[in-house]
Formats: sequence, structure tokens, C-alpha cells
Amino acid sequence: MTDTIRILVADDHPIVRAGIVGLLETAPGMEVVGEAADGAEAVELAASRRPDLVLMDLRMPGIDGAGATERIVAAGNGTRVLVLTTYETDDHILAAIEAGASGYLLKAAPQAEILAGIRAVASGGTVLAPSIAAKLVSRVRADAASTAAPALSPREREVLALVADGRSNPEIGRALHIGEATVKTHLMHVFEKLGVNDRTRAVTLAMELGLL
Repeated sequence: MTDTIRILVADDHPIVRAGIVGLLETAPGMEVVGEAADGAEAVELAASRRPDLVLMDLRMPGIDGAGATERIVAAGNGTRVLVLTTYETDDHILAAIEAGASGYLLKAAPQAEILAGIRAVASGGTVLAPSIAAKLVSRVRADAASTAAPALSPREREVLALVADGRSNPEIGRALHIGEATVKTHLMHVFEKLGVNDRTRAVTLAMELGLL
């Protein structure tokens, strides 16, 4: 990723989309490289313009936000997806996370929170609005109660908690006074124990299992 975060905005409401674009265009270090009015257009523009990040609405005509997210992530171009939507039902949240989204924020969030979320996700972090995290926890704890949670070491929990806070590997290393390679090793062990392949799913599953 370059110093400037290249962003594609996907939202089917023109007025809402224009407002988001206007916000991003005034933010330092951000550049809007495209606008999509539906999921299919988002997939097409993500492939052709290769943004660092797609700011993705969920309910759009044709291919919805979760479907578009899955296709964009599967393309393997390194584009990350941050969901920005008005919807916060359990099904919407889980669909987006399972599709590969690296974050989930609500449009009602303060502008500063949205911009901070974009920077965190573009830097490799994971961002979940507090209400979203709470919903994830409350939804699945009943299901997870009968499931034996894997044993994470205290250090692995510390690392994962900082991942959930949106910290990058170098930031985690500085916070815990360990090397970045050690951070990566701890995360690898966490992934293996949880049976996941990415940071976002590690955080959400840890929440589901009551580990965070």
C-alpha cells in the first residue's frame, strides 16, 4: 500500500454515496478511485482499478455487498473490504465477515471513527463497531457454550486482543515489547488453534468462544 489510501466506494444510494465521497476527498491521505452503484460494478471496478480498500454497503441490487466482498477477496489482488452500512442484524454481520470483510462499521458512526476505521483496515487491521462486536458475542455464546474453546496462552490472548483493537503487527510488537516476527508466530499459533486463516475471523471466533 502507498502512503495514499486508494478507495472504491460502493453504495446504491447516489446521495449517500456522494456524501461518503465528499468526506473521503477532504481527508488527508485518501483518494477515491471509483464509485459503484451495485455489487457487480464494485467487483468490476475493484478488478480494474485495484484499490487498497473498498468501502462496501450491504444491500445493493443484483450482487449484494457480501457477495461482492467474497468475489473481491477471492480475486487475490490485496484489496481489503470495510463494510459501511445501516444494517446490523446478526445475519448481515456474519455474512459480511464470512465473505472476507476486514471490518464492519455503521453509517451512523462519527466521521472520525469511519476515517480511523479506513486507516486501520488499509494498514492490515480489523475494525468492528462496538455494537457489532456486542452482537457477535451475544449471538453465538449460547452456541459456543457447549463447544470446548481452544486453550490460548496469555500472550496469544494479548496479541489477539490488540488485533481486535485494530493494531498492526509492528504496533502490537511495540506495545508488548516483542519483535514483529514473534507477533507473527503467536498469530500463526492462534490461527492453528482456532482453525482460521485470517485475522478478522480469528477475532470474531474468539469473541464467539468467549476468549476475548
